[in-house]
Amino acid sequence: MSKQHSPRPLDGIRVIEVGQLLAGPFTGHLLGYFGAEVIKVETPGEGDPIRKWRILRDGTALWWSSLARNKKCVTANLRTDEGRDIVRQLIEKADVVIENFRPGTMEKWGLGPDEMRAKNPGLIYARISGYGQTGPYATKPGFASVCEGFGGFRYVNGFPDEAPVRPNLSIGDTLAGMHSFMGILMAIIHRQKDAGNRGQVIDTALYEAVFNLLEGVVPEYDGAGVVREPSGSTLTGIVPTNTYRCSDGKYVIIGANGDSIFKRLAHAMDRPDLAEDPRLEDNAGRVEHEKELDEIIEAWTKTFTSDELIETLEEARVPCGPIYSVADMLEDPHYQARGMFEEVDVAGEPLKIPAIIPRMSDTPGRTDWPGAEVGAHNQEIYAGLLEMSPEQLSKLADEGII
Repeated sequence: MSKQHSPRPLDGIRVIEVGQLLAGPFTGHLLGYFGAEVIKVETPGEGDPIRKWRILRDGTALWWSSLARNKKCVTANLRTDEGRDIVRQLIEKADVVIENFRPGTMEKWGLGPDEMRAKNPGLIYARISGYGQTGPYATKPGFASVCEGFGGFRYVNGFPDEAPVRPNLSIGDTLAGMHSFMGILMAIIHRQKDAGNRGQVIDTALYEAVFNLLEGVVPEYDGAGVVREPSGSTLTGIVPTNTYRCSDGKYVIIGANGDSIFKRLAHAMDRPDLAEDPRLEDNAGRVEHEKELDEIIEAWTKTFTSDELIETLEEARVPCGPIYSVADMLEDPHYQARGMFEEVDVAGEPLKIPAIIPRMSDTPGRTDWPGAEVGAHNQEIYAGLLEMSPEQLSKLADEGII
């Protein structure tokens, strides 16, 4: 765990995280890393389902230590009037609220942006859902897997004539979290520019966060009628950039799509004829002969181990690199030198979790503690921030409200 105590850019910002699973909590963990006080509201007893997802240690997901870092975990039963009133009081004292329920849920509970901003005009209200707060699909359930397809990512990901491929990550959720994080930061800047500026509502849809990555797909279709199709391990219209097998069965990525870089690759391959071939002198020509060219390159790469190939290509100043597993990352000296892993203590056992970028020279983020137990901060927040008495806390606990 980091021992730094330098100031952080979001010191003094209070965030109430009302949501579960990934998109909202991912937003919250970014804010907390850079100094915000993030108060995470969970269901009494159960907590966030991610606490029980994937690999567990002593009954709690290892992922939880990372995703819930720096968060103050409290409980409130939002199915009760008393629980909702507690959350209402928290939001009234906050700068930011994050929620990722189905649209209309917070309004049903009397916790929607209109109600809360009437009492707290400076409140920044970040909403994350599958399809956004408006439009004909707004009320549909919005899981990342579905929204990655609807947002266009799955269509271009995979190999021609095969089922679209899902990466083994919920990128729709994390992309939505990143976009919400950006929106919150922009809203904070706007609010701070003038004392009269109010907070605002941020509406992030998972499918739109994915859609935002589509580069030239829309103008290419509208302007030329071209639908970008899946292309396996290549990149449509850019050649050569591909993944090539080596003699040890490993793969190396080669990006030699610049004209001068391609010539250097050809000479490294001892194929000056390719460097001087007029058909291959520019990207358009190489695109036309992509299949032939990739076969020639891979026939060459198969004569090297992956380490030998990378050394040869780096000497020729051709961009290349390995495909890393997490085991490779943890052993790599560059990852270590850049401080990409932080160590926390979980129940007396050390655990590495990823650091969060961007790296800031004067106000860096840090991990102060790993994800806490359900309701670990009830006493601190409810007795301190909301000034509840011991009797009130005991009564709320007995009634299952906290």
